[in-house]
This record gives sequence, C-alpha cells and structure tokens, in this order.
Amino acid sequence: MTKQLSPELFRVIDANLNRLKEGIRVIEDIMRYRDNNKELASKLKQLRHKARIETQVQLLQNRDSINDVLRQTTKSELNRTDIKSILTANFKRAQESSRVLEELYKLEDATNSEIFKYIRYELYNLEKEILLNEK
Repeated sequence: MTKQLSPELFRVIDANLNRLKEGIRVIEDIMRYRDNNKELASKLKQLRHKARIETQVQLLQNRDSINDVLRQTTKSELNRTDIKSILTANFKRAQESSRVLEELYKLEDATNSEIFKYIRYELYNLEKEILLNEK
C-alpha cells in the first residue's frame, strides 16, 4: 500500500484507526470491568485486534495531531449523562471510523477494506445486543 494514498490520506487513516480502536476499547472495558462479561469483552477485544494494518510507520510519519483543525473538544463531546450515552457515543465513533477506513482502503487494498466492513457490521450487532440489555 503506497501508490494511491497521499500523506493526507494516511493522516485520515491514522486518525480513524485510532478513533476506531479507542471507541472499541471504551466499550470493551465497560463490559469487562463493570459487567464482568467475558464473552462480550472478548468479542470486542478480538475486533480491536482485527483493526491492525501493516503501514504503521507510514501512519506515524504522516501524523500531525498538533495541527488538527478540529482538535478542540466540542460541547456535544462533553455531554454524557450515563453509561448508556457513553456506550452509544463510542459505538457510533467506532462504526463511523470503520466506514471511513473501509472506503479509503478501496483505493489500495480490498482485503483491508473488507476487514473494516466486517468490523463495522460486528459493531452494529454488538451495539444492538449491548444497548438493548443496558439497565
């Protein structure tokens, strides 16, 4: 993977890969530590580990988080009223990021594109299972 992806697109991939893994990790930790749910925490951990790509050096070389034009926190990001709202926000964050990665990898690597599509659909299923059972 190098031909079609510019440094700017590597930045997009880097940000979305981080966002995807961070969103999954928040949900995973709630299932693991709050709910002691080994099955769901393990499924989430497996998804997080699927979100690995071989171009880590290129991602780091093109990372520019200091100059991110939307780095500042928006008010909606601070609005969490309960665990369900945290779970919902992190499911949406992870799903949206996996969609971005799925689309960008269509330019260069269909295998990675399919992996991120798989992750996205698994997140839809887990979202339904977890949020419908949330207290």
